[in-house]
Amino acid sequence: MSTAETSQQRLLTIGVVCRRLQPEFDDISISKIRYLEDQGLLTPRRTQGGYRMYTEDDLERLTTILRLQRDEFLPLRVIRQVIAAPDGSQRRRKLPPAFGTPEDEVTLSELIERSGATPDFVRELEEFGLLSVRTGAGEKRFPESDADVVLLCARLAQFGLAPRNLRAFRTSADRNAALLEQVVAPALRAKSLERRREGLEDLQALADIAQELSALLLGRDLRRLSAG
Repeated sequence: MSTAETSQQRLLTIGVVCRRLQPEFDDISISKIRYLEDQGLLTPRRTQGGYRMYTEDDLERLTTILRLQRDEFLPLRVIRQVIAAPDGSQRRRKLPPAFGTPEDEVTLSELIERSGATPDFVRELEEFGLLSVRTGAGEKRFPESDADVVLLCARLAQFGLAPRNLRAFRTSADRNAALLEQVVAPALRAKSLERRREGLEDLQALADIAQELSALLLGRDLRRLSAG
C-alpha cells in the first residue's frame, strides 16, 4: 500500500479498536492491545500528543494475532514468526504443538547448533534448572523450545545476568504453573474427551492472562524504577 493510500485510511483510536474486536473476542481489553504492542506485534501510529492511532490494516493484523492465540494456542513468539513470514504456510510446518501435544525433541548437539551457544553455557543453564533435559538411549534430549530459552538467556547474559541469576525466572514459572494447575487439573484428568478439551482451552486462556498480568506488573515496577 502506498503512503498516499495509507494516509487516506480512517485512523482508529485504541478504544474503537477494542470495541470493534469485542463481538469476536469478548476478553479483549485495551491493556491487552497495549501488551501486544509492547511485544513488537503491533506498531500503531502516534499523534503529536502521543495517542495511539490504528489503521484498518492494524485491525486486521490484530484480529489475525488474536485468532492464532485462540484457535491454534500459539505463543506470541511463534505468532510473531507467522505474521512476519511472507508465506505463513511455510512457517506453520515448524510451529510447536498446542497444549496437550508432545513437543518434538532435539539432541544436545542440535540445541547448541540452533542456539549458537557454547556447551559450557548450555551446561550452566541445565545446572540451574532453566532447561528441561531428558536422558534417553544414552544421550540428552531437550524440547525444541529450549533453543529459544537458550537464546534469550544468552541475550540476558550480555547484560551481565549469568545463568545462576536467572533461577528466579524458573522459580516464578514453576509457581505460576502450579497455580494454574489447581484450576484446570480436574478437567485435564477427566475421562470425557470433551471435558479435557475444555480444560486445555481454559489452560491456554489462563496462560495468556497470566502472561499479560506478569508483563503489566513487571512494566509497572520498572517504570517506578526508572522514575527514581
